[in-house]
Amino acid sequence: METESEPYVRLATLRQLHQVVAELNTARSLADTLQTVVDGIVVGLGYELACVNLVRPDGDLVVAAFAGDPAAEALITGRVGSRASWERRLTMGESWDGLRFIPHTEGWVLLEDDVPQWHTDGPDPRFEDEWHPEDRLYAPMYASGGELLGVISVDRPRNGRRPGAWGREALQMYAFQAAIAISNARLRANMQRALVRLEREQQALRASEESFRQAFEYAPSGMAIAEMGGDQHGRLLRTNDALCRLLGRPASVLRRYSFSDLVHPEDIGTLLRTSAEGGRAELRLGRRDGTYVWVSLRNSVVADAADGPRFLLTHVEDIEERKRHELQLAHRASHDSLTGLPNGAELRSRLGARLCRRPQSVRATAVEALDAAYEGHAGGLQTGGGAGEHGFQPDTYPEPFEFAGTPGTPGAPGTGAGPYDHHVHTVAPASDVDDGSKGLAVLFCDLDGFKSINDRFGHHTGDAVLIEVARRLTTGVRDGDTVARLGGDEFVVLADGLGAADAADLAVRLRNAIIPPIRVDGRAVRVGASFGIGWASCGMSADEVLRSADQRMYIEKRSRSKAHRRAG
Repeated sequence: METESEPYVRLATLRQLHQVVAELNTARSLADTLQTVVDGIVVGLGYELACVNLVRPDGDLVVAAFAGDPAAEALITGRVGSRASWERRLTMGESWDGLRFIPHTEGWVLLEDDVPQWHTDGPDPRFEDEWHPEDRLYAPMYASGGELLGVISVDRPRNGRRPGAWGREALQMYAFQAAIAISNARLRANMQRALVRLEREQQALRASEESFRQAFEYAPSGMAIAEMGGDQHGRLLRTNDALCRLLGRPASVLRRYSFSDLVHPEDIGTLLRTSAEGGRAELRLGRRDGTYVWVSLRNSVVADAADGPRFLLTHVEDIEERKRHELQLAHRASHDSLTGLPNGAELRSRLGARLCRRPQSVRATAVEALDAAYEGHAGGLQTGGGAGEHGFQPDTYPEPFEFAGTPGTPGAPGTGAGPYDHHVHTVAPASDVDDGSKGLAVLFCDLDGFKSINDRFGHHTGDAVLIEVARRLTTGVRDGDTVARLGGDEFVVLADGLGAADAADLAVRLRNAIIPPIRVDGRAVRVGASFGIGWASCGMSADEVLRSADQRMYIEKRSRSKAHRRAG
């Protein structure tokens, strides 16, 4: 039965409860909030001892805050009880709505479990609702989603009695508000940690950007950032000083260009393949003065963000000096060191590129050969022999060609890389009589009287004679013709599109160009020349063509008297 003073007790308790709940929301950190929770119980709810057991990430509960007794606080704060032991406690004893009370008559079985506890012995209660030192009262705290946040444990009510209905309701209300305060404190702590982590990431990003900027700006080789995709694909967005110096253009001017505007026309295909998805290529870029410089261009595709636009980070290295050395080495490998003319290997390569292993039995002009090559394709697949030598038969392809100089070279024209053969057969004129047919003439030249000059005046004079002969031969031919030195005093001229009479006239002109005296160190010496005219034809190898021209040269040499041959 409610006493006369009970309403006043409730009002006073309610005021204290309101005050301690208000203080819960003033705590700044999670630790401060937990301590405020237990202090509020001792100050406002009339218990001498209170502690908060907080659920850890692993599920166990740790004593996170304690109030009321420094000795007990020092003994159990920070100690951990297993989740299983706590679940056992929260299902024992009596359920007071949202609270759990375990009287001392049942709690003795909990003395040996792993939950941290502080208790003292005492006499049995003298009346029914008297509090015993081994009584236990718990107020579980739950988050909004229903998961357990922790458990408030209280002990030693100041009035020495078990809490009545109002005291229980007050403790339950306080536990509900404490759960909200703890959740908010955790949220603030997580937000603070996230802000700290974000600030650190931003600092690291700024440091990374600054490192990249310095590496980009002060790199010893050229660097550029270009757009990727869209109408402005390849447009330069940013360039460093090294690239500006290499191309002789300021950064403000380079931003008007893309690499396709600067690349050599012959290298545009290489650039497009490289910039499609990143890669490396060697090509030429235009300088401000109109010259071109060889560069090694390496592209890396980078994204501005996870789903942001993509850019090309391009590294441009000056390889002009290396390319010059490579060209010099290639020239040395394919040209005579004394005269600068193509050597025997280069001559055979050029000659072999015009020859295939399959002889052409019927002479044809270039137009006729091309017509024959496409006849089957243009008019549909034909049956029988009406398509000519290059016609296509049903379900068959023409016999593949193989070049004489580079047998089996894949992908070369006329090597059988596909069913369409664009090779135009090289055909020799039918006879030495000029019947109007044209071919690839091979003029084999052997100097007359050169050995005696070499023996009488020494190799220095002989070398000077060879250099001058090479010059005169080069001057006497057309731009597309080839003059090569096989070695010693032997030279070869390749002249395409000549008839028999044209080749004979060319041999006479070249012989007349060689005969005039050559002055070396104030001394005039003379050499003569014997020419043999051979004809290149598919079905022959390069060596066979040269051997044929060489044999004709010796026939021509023997046909003239020694007096006519000797000129020096």
